[in-house]
Amino acid sequence: MALRDFVLLVLVCLTWSTNNIVSKFVVSHADVPPLFFAALRFSIVAVAVSPWLLPMPRPRLRLIVVALLMGGGNFALMFVALKTVTPSEVAVISQVGVPITALLSVVVLGERIRWRRGIGIVLTLAGALLVMWSPAGLRLSGGLGLILLAAALGSLGAVMMKQMEDVRPLQFQAWVGVSSTVVLTPLSIWLEPGQVQAGLDAGWPFVAAVLFSALVVSVGAHTLFFRLIQRYEANLISPLTLMTPLATIALGVAITHDPFGPRMAIGAAVAIAGVLIIAIRPSRVMPLLLALRNRAQ
Repeated sequence: MALRDFVLLVLVCLTWSTNNIVSKFVVSHADVPPLFFAALRFSIVAVAVSPWLLPMPRPRLRLIVVALLMGGGNFALMFVALKTVTPSEVAVISQVGVPITALLSVVVLGERIRWRRGIGIVLTLAGALLVMWSPAGLRLSGGLGLILLAAALGSLGAVMMKQMEDVRPLQFQAWVGVSSTVVLTPLSIWLEPGQVQAGLDAGWPFVAAVLFSALVVSVGAHTLFFRLIQRYEANLISPLTLMTPLATIALGVAITHDPFGPRMAIGAAVAIAGVLIIAIRPSRVMPLLLALRNRAQ
């Protein structure tokens, strides 16, 4: 890989990692309702990439379903979870999306899982379970459960996306923005009264966070990542994206003061090792899933 492209990939991963911290600040510290945050973010994305909206790719129903799974559904659950869990926990537990994608690829796309990828799946799940374990037993709180559900939705969307052809990254982003805005806006109005006033009370930091998440993360970093995938082999790009959860953990400890003891350290190491084993094996959907998992955290 050229040094310039490697630096760009590092910047993409750092952007995704920073977004985890920014999102935690918005929904937990600034007390902005998470569905409102997600709806506003996707509305900005839709406006920014609206020139790429048409013509609508086919099959249209599949496109809308995939857009909601990988966009509004995934982000909304993640933002709600961030009210009660730390960015470090999100970074580790969301890795279960990788083995889920591998298993769905067998069922939907006919891919085969050999023993090395099988070991990777077991390690990833074991690492996530270790992070959720406490002296009292398995700790599956509502927030952690939402992370697991978000990972599953994203995995399903990634697999369904690979059954579609000729969908450009910005075109897909446009439909993610439109579909997610149409669904999340009424949900926020219904479930989050006073959301607009909460956003106004949060002030300019909230405005900056929304613009960063929508334009820098969703449009800029995601599009740049897919261009790198087109230029290099997926087996080279995919393992390097593991910089994102590592950087998220580091930023979480440094900025949001996430607890980081031996259990978290071992669980993160085991889970990331499992993802690395899965990522370096040939796969049709892994690059897409890694992109989704990282940008959605």
